[in-house]
Amino acid sequence: MTFPVYIGIGSLRIHPHILFESLAYTTAFRLLIRRVRKDSIAPSQRSSVIVGGMVGALIGAKMLVWLQHIDLIWQNQQQLLLLLLQGKTVVGALLGGLIGVEITKKIFGIHQSTGDVFVYPLIWGTAIGRIGCFLTGLSDRTYGIATNLPWGIDFGDGVHRHPTQLYEILFLGLLILFLHFRSRYQYHNGDLFKFYLVSYLGFRFLVDFIKPEFHPFLGLSAIQLACLLTILYYRRSITQMFQFKN
Repeated sequence: MTFPVYIGIGSLRIHPHILFESLAYTTAFRLLIRRVRKDSIAPSQRSSVIVGGMVGALIGAKMLVWLQHIDLIWQNQQQLLLLLLQGKTVVGALLGGLIGVEITKKIFGIHQSTGDVFVYPLIWGTAIGRIGCFLTGLSDRTYGIATNLPWGIDFGDGVHRHPTQLYEILFLGLLILFLHFRSRYQYHNGDLFKFYLVSYLGFRFLVDFIKPEFHPFLGLSAIQLACLLTILYYRRSITQMFQFKN
């Protein structure tokens, strides 16, 4: 397999990142529209919450990707500029979106939790997007460190690496199965989102140890530090989600 793996549609050859990122956004948005119909807040308020989340996600994705690669300031400023223009991180988008939603709720006086409707759209969108990350190869910078394991992937530089994009897709698939099972039992409004957030950030905290990133914060990267702080904040959600009540 030669990376990037362009996708042929008729006479067109489409870059995998562009194709699967577009599919991810489209799928997530369609799922979100279907789920908000069952929401308890007014449509106008939900629209404001979605917009606030999108703005926050955009800002967070850019800010955290800059912190993640801050070492490029003194190594390769051109590459850092390219990352700022094109790069983004799912963790930054999640946390920025969360902050944007909470600010919007404060402005409009919304007191109930609004996160559960976002869970499945976020999971499916992320999983589809990671397919594009994997097929893009080295330039996407989402690969892992070198490994001798039999499933290591050569993304084009002769080094067999952990396919961390595929690890993430597998994790998200298992998370969907667990949440589907858990949703049969009683839970408080907002618990699904909190558990999804803590679970995903926990996975990212661990998997980023096998990524060749800059780790200036006591051996942690900026993404890992953001994950850890958020997990500590929401730590009670883990025990709440494992309390199965009919």
